[in-house]
Amino acid sequence: MLLKPISRVGLIEKDEFYKQHLQPKKPVILTGFVKDSPALHKWTYDYFKEIAGDYKVNLYGREDEFNDHVTSPPVMKATFGEYLDIIASGPAELRLFLFNLLQHNPELKKDLVYNDPTGGKIVSWLPYMFFGGEGSSVRYHYDIDMSHIFLTQFKGVKKIWLFPLDQSPLLYKLPYNFHGMANLNNPDYDKHPGLKYLNGYECELQPGETLYIPSGYWHYIKYATEGYSVSMRMLNERPIERLRGLKNILLTRRVDNTMRRLFKDKWLAYKIKQADINANRAIDKLKGA
Repeated sequence: MLLKPISRVGLIEKDEFYKQHLQPKKPVILTGFVKDSPALHKWTYDYFKEIAGDYKVNLYGREDEFNDHVTSPPVMKATFGEYLDIIASGPAELRLFLFNLLQHNPELKKDLVYNDPTGGKIVSWLPYMFFGGEGSSVRYHYDIDMSHIFLTQFKGVKKIWLFPLDQSPLLYKLPYNFHGMANLNNPDYDKHPGLKYLNGYECELQPGETLYIPSGYWHYIKYATEGYSVSMRMLNERPIERLRGLKNILLTRRVDNTMRRLFKDKWLAYKIKQADINANRAIDKLKGA
């Protein structure tokens, strides 16, 4: 597995961003994206507990322990304030999933100020907030709507690996899903030899930094420390990719849900077998190149 570092830039003009990163789909870390945001100094755990500490939330463990599931089940419930105390007190492999503080408290969006390198194409009204404890991780996947992602770290450090979409076979992508079966954190090269041939990017995203994740890129995220981040989206500039995202949402996911209900473990076994076949074909092609 070859992982290259992701470069960092400060403020960047639209034309340069499009030419150097958006069009070639090359990740980059933007160090000036949120440099004027009040959120950088206003947002604290104490502040969050004051305005939203009583919300009931589901807590989730490490996603890579449930690689054969679409999503992992919650491991416990707590108030949002209790959860923040847990992750602040030490390592805790607990994440929030499907809880977006920015939707519950929309006034927080006023604290987010962006230096937008896309010329206004970022969907600023739809930010999403992620929280995780030290050691927690997010299963590697790519976003089904095929949008570009701008992930800003506000507290703590995340380790992130990125892989282009054309490496899906080597990642043992499950048919009709948008994740794979392998364990990237502790790879088993005998079981998943395709991982040895991966060629991607890695970084440690620091507070105040924003990672541009191009459309269709696989991403694996691990919380090096507890913390939180905010993601923003830019709709794909190519109509064919937007249609692909729409197909993923409206058709592909529904087909998979239907087949899982009808065939249960047999459907999963078929997908795993097909993922192995696709990986072996990709390996043979690379060896013959």
